Amino acid sequence: MFKKDPLQIIAFRTYGTANHLYMRGRALEDGTIELGQKGLLGLFINSWKRFESDEIKRTTLKITLSNGTILNTVTDDHGYFKVDEFVDGLVALVNDDGWINFEISYDDVNINRNIQNSNRFPGELLIPSIRARIGVISDIDDTILHTGVVSTLKWKVLLNSIFKSAASRIPLEGAAEFYHKLHRGESGENSNPIFYVSHSPWNLYRYLDFFLKQNAFPKGPILLRSFKDIFKKQSGDRPQKHIEIVNILKTYPKLKFILIGDSGENDADIYMDVANEFSSQVAAIYLRSVKHKKKMLRVRSLFKDYKQIPVLLVETSAHAITHARNHGFIK
Repeated sequence: MFKKDPLQIIAFRTYGTANHLYMRGRALEDGTIELGQKGLLGLFINSWKRFESDEIKRTTLKITLSNGTILNTVTDDHGYFKVDEFVDGLVALVNDDGWINFEISYDDVNINRNIQNSNRFPGELLIPSIRARIGVISDIDDTILHTGVVSTLKWKVLLNSIFKSAASRIPLEGAAEFYHKLHRGESGENSNPIFYVSHSPWNLYRYLDFFLKQNAFPKGPILLRSFKDIFKKQSGDRPQKHIEIVNILKTYPKLKFILIGDSGENDADIYMDVANEFSSQVAAIYLRSVKHKKKMLRVRSLFKDYKQIPVLLVETSAHAITHARNHGFIK
């Protein structure tokens, strides 16, 4: 018999308000993935572990806040959990950077396998600072990370995710500097929240989190989607990215947002729909230009007569910085 891997809980970094707790994560076996792994075989094995994860289904988890408040949740058939409820007194738990730290543990008495970290797994939830003047919602693929999303059948995305470590991935030039300027805002001390929203599956959460840390991007919630939906065609239903963006805007109705994406996929369409629906909350749209003539022509045509809010097709980060400064978004 092979020895089973120990259990773990991954708490995805999320967001909330003074009385709204929104947590997401996943309970699964720890396949021991080395994020700094090098070598093709090791990278392939890591990728296999990422997508062939052994989830812990329908088990009870206990969430403990720093003030002693305890909440319970149950994982679904894929090991995921979500807590979305009202809890008073959350502001008192926020640290100087706007984050609430909490712990998650297994609460099921029938689970007796080896559990890492003495059954204590950390999580973080952002409550934007009262100093915040704008929020930023950013795509990841080809917006801050070279991925090849415009390639046929997305083969470059697949190859990059499987055969490149998070440590070796290259951010778009100047992107981290631009995001820090947006985070600091017009005063230089605004502490504006940054939300990272991607079509990538939750299986890549730690991979993308490592990339953001490695390349010194501002810390923010990371919102992805279920792998089982990754290749589904959208037929009338809104894409998951659209749903996540709308949830953020509804959570912070008094905050204006800058939407940042690329011109390669459907960011332009999603952002235009969001801007039309929430016209008072979208301050600007920035779309990174991609090396694909047909897609660029389509996006330029889409925004040709669009006058409601500023829209910039971004050639370089310096280009975006100048535009943001001229519009009073950054210092």
